[in-house]
Amino acid sequence: MSRKPNSATSRLKQDYLRLKRDPVPYITAEPLPTNILEWHYVVCGPENTLYEGGYYHGKLVFPREFPFKPPAIYMITPNGRFKTNKKLCLSISDFHPDTWNPAWSVSTILTGLLSFMIEKSPTLGSIETTDYDKHQYAYQSLEYNLKDKQFCDLFPDTVASIEADLEKRSANQSVNADSQRNLQAVSPPSNLQACLTNLCVIIGFAAFAFTVKYVMKTSAYETE
Repeated sequence: MSRKPNSATSRLKQDYLRLKRDPVPYITAEPLPTNILEWHYVVCGPENTLYEGGYYHGKLVFPREFPFKPPAIYMITPNGRFKTNKKLCLSISDFHPDTWNPAWSVSTILTGLLSFMIEKSPTLGSIETTDYDKHQYAYQSLEYNLKDKQFCDLFPDTVASIEADLEKRSANQSVNADSQRNLQAVSPPSNLQACLTNLCVIIGFAAFAFTVKYVMKTSAYETE
C-alpha cells in the first residue's frame, strides 16, 4: 500500500513536466504546493464559443491509486454549464471507473473536460441555462475569480490577464459613456420645444394661406 501514493506522486510529477512542455490549449493547471493529489485548473473560454472572455476555475482530486483510478472533477467558478463544487459525471472522472484508461494523463483529462464543456450534452452535474446566461457568466467570472485567494495564489499570470481585461473593459465603458453624453448634448429638442416648433409652423401656414387669399381677392376686385 505504501507504494501507491509514491506511484501516484511519481506519475503526477511526470504529467506536470509534460504539461509544461506541451500545454493544453486554453487551459492552465497547477497542483497544490502542499498536496500533489489536488490540482487546480483554469479554462480560458475559447474564441467563438459561449464562454469566450471568461476564466473558469476548477479542480481535479486524484486518488492515491492514480493512474489506476480516475480523479474527481469539479468546477468552482459559476459558468452556466456545470454546477459548482459538485462532482462532474464524465467518462474521464471517478463516476466511470469502468471506462477509465490508466494511460490517460492530466493533459488528456483537461482536454476531455474542455471538449465536453463547449458541447451541450447533459450529464450529472450539468445545468440548463440560456446562451445569454452563459455570456453573462463569462463576464462575471473575471471579478469572481479575483476574490478567490487560492486562485490568485496559484495563477498570478492569469490574474494579471484578468486585471488587464477589466481595465480594458472599464476604458471602453468610459468611452461609451462619453459618446452617450455627446449624443445627449445634440439630442432632439424636448417635447415642449417640439410643440412650439409645430405651433410656429401652423401659424406660418395660416399666415401664408391668409396672404394668398387676400391677394386673390384683391386681384379679383381690380379685374372687376
